Amino acid sequence: MTLAEVEAVARAAHAAQRDKAGRPYAEHLQAVAEGVRARGGGDELVAAAWLHDAVEDGVLSEEWLAAAALTPRTKDVVRAMTKRPDEEPRAYAERILATPGARLVKAADLAHNADPHRLAVLDELTARRLTQKYATMRQYLGLAAETSDD
Repeated sequence: MTLAEVEAVARAAHAAQRDKAGRPYAEHLQAVAEGVRARGGGDELVAAAWLHDAVEDGVLSEEWLAAAALTPRTKDVVRAMTKRPDEEPRAYAERILATPGARLVKAADLAHNADPHRLAVLDELTARRLTQKYATMRQYLGLAAETSDD
């Protein structure tokens, strides 16, 4: 699949979803894809960024992923990024660290999730809980906190 095709599939699959702030979910996917590119990720990782939540959110199946015309690396990163029900955060982080490229995609995902502009529209309790959750995951992955300059 080309990147344009991957983007189209991801946008269509997540079309009915909104993020916690009520924004179209595709905006998050685009931000993560752009973040991966900005961090030096190539097309395989940008494709994984577009699809990073698709299986976890149930908008695409593992069977779809297995059959998709994607590189093994892209599929591996999507699988690594797919948090399993009742999975402990440390186990999730260990799988990400064990999968080449997944840490870079997760770094872009965390950076967008923790963007102060996104968190500012949430209620205080939720924003605090998510901020702690993202900080813990960054720690497990050995990532420094990123700050937004805009």
